Amino acid sequence: MSSPAATGATLFRLDDATRSLVRLSAVLAAGSDADIRGELQRAAKATSSEWIEELLLQTYLFAGFPRALNGMREWRRLSAKPTASREPEADYARLRELGEETCVRVYGSMYDRLRQNIRDLHPLLDEWMIIEGYGKVLSRPGLDLGRRELCIIAACAATAQDRQLQSHLHGARNVGVPESVVAEAVQSLRDVIPEELLSRAGRMWDRIRNDVH
Repeated sequence: MSSPAATGATLFRLDDATRSLVRLSAVLAAGSDADIRGELQRAAKATSSEWIEELLLQTYLFAGFPRALNGMREWRRLSAKPTASREPEADYARLRELGEETCVRVYGSMYDRLRQNIRDLHPLLDEWMIIEGYGKVLSRPGLDLGRRELCIIAACAATAQDRQLQSHLHGARNVGVPESVVAEAVQSLRDVIPEELLSRAGRMWDRIRNDVH
């Protein structure tokens, strides 16, 4: 049985709430504390608290714990939202199952190659990617997988992580995000990330979109 986050995108257009979330993801990954504070204030007016919290949680995967902690600290100050209750102890067998399901959705036909490539780097990285990344975090039900992928694209574009950006541009399409929405999400970063990085992301998406293979 698939998790709610693994059931695909619910995106037919880039609505204001999603656009705000995507922009926030880029700022969380690469912006200053003042930038983060301002973007959180704007996001709080357009996006649900649940989506913002899910984005903040997944930020540690793509920008590191320090930025995730700083973002959550600013969010607590802004929202005055109480800390969530402690979750049940992790069932690692279930997290592995969920992680594999979600990773297959994102990588499609490239999944087996991905797993082998990561195992060749280090078996623990493969284990952590599936259980921690795709299982514990990206399979959470609070935000659908399509929107998660758009936020990952924004974080990778903002930090010039081109390999991961390419993978998740493919991933967004694999989980059902319409090509027009992916293009809009990239362009929504126009005044958030440097023009050079925006252009690189746009060119990469154009190549992927036009690739018939």
